[in-house]
Amino acid sequence: MAINVDTVYKTVLLILNNEQRGYMTPDEFNKIGSQVQRQIFEAYFEDLNQQLRIPQSDMEYSDRVAITDEKIAEFKTELNPTGTNPFTVPDNLYRLGSITYEPNASTYKEIQRVGRAEIYNIRKAPLTAPTTNYPIYLYEDNKALVYPETIIDPLHIKMQYVKKPSEIRWGYYIGGLGQYINDPTTYGDLLLNNGSTLSNIILNPTGITLNQTYTGLTTTVSPSGGTGAILSVTVSAGTVTSVEITSPGSGYNIGDTLIVSSSQFVGAPTSDLEIQLTESDFNSGSTYGSTNFELHNSERTEVILRILLYSGIVIRDPSIIQVAAQKIQQEEVNEKS
Repeated sequence: MAINVDTVYKTVLLILNNEQRGYMTPDEFNKIGSQVQRQIFEAYFEDLNQQLRIPQSDMEYSDRVAITDEKIAEFKTELNPTGTNPFTVPDNLYRLGSITYEPNASTYKEIQRVGRAEIYNIRKAPLTAPTTNYPIYLYEDNKALVYPETIIDPLHIKMQYVKKPSEIRWGYYIGGLGQYINDPTTYGDLLLNNGSTLSNIILNPTGITLNQTYTGLTTTVSPSGGTGAILSVTVSAGTVTSVEITSPGSGYNIGDTLIVSSSQFVGAPTSDLEIQLTESDFNSGSTYGSTNFELHNSERTEVILRILLYSGIVIRDPSIIQVAAQKIQQEEVNEKS
């Protein structure tokens, strides 16, 4: 279960403000939070290796090997590769686990991983030469070269691996008083900014007789592709003055044109309302959209302490660094002793 990024940020700000230690901007928090998440994540593998050397408790919730593996499980996934032998591993791969060959629903074979020094002898020996029943692969340069080379369909290959954690993001928009207001919508590069105002009106229909805010207006798009965007449109003196996104839909691209049919307005408009989407209307070109910490929920305290540690460096307050470092060190001692 993920850790809510808004909860962590507000907790960090509360602690800093209560101690009158300064302020951390959203951009600083996003960069530090991503670094902290990666630091905690990468420590899991050394922790697991260390715990495997130590006798473990047989109590259900006290086995540290199982607890650490449960934290890593948040990042375990499976995906088809790309390319046609050699197969390119997914972009978000951190550590490769296993690769299976699944040509049909009833066939499931784990492909044996071999090194460069072994592969020549294996291939040339008649008794050990790879077959579709006993395939092998060589993993180099982010590609898996599978033998026999007749295996070429990436849909028949499944890669089980540990993925890299995503960059965290506390998304926001500016409120009426200039304050930062969190946008909890899950971040997507080409997701429209939920609640934002579209400014690039390229066709403003005339002939609308009722001046009001029209809500729940459905849209079509040109060229086709996106779907589901719902708008709120304010009309004043027969002219559209404001267009707000109330539901972002999905599948849109920069340069698409959203079309609101004239039939949804009162009166006899001469044409539809058309708005062209610009880069700033999407999450990737704005501050909208949030990405939670992907760490196990039990890491929430650790995340906050480590962010406070880094915040002491940013704010240049050695007392914050000292207190946070001591608490982190004590937690690590308790976990590993």
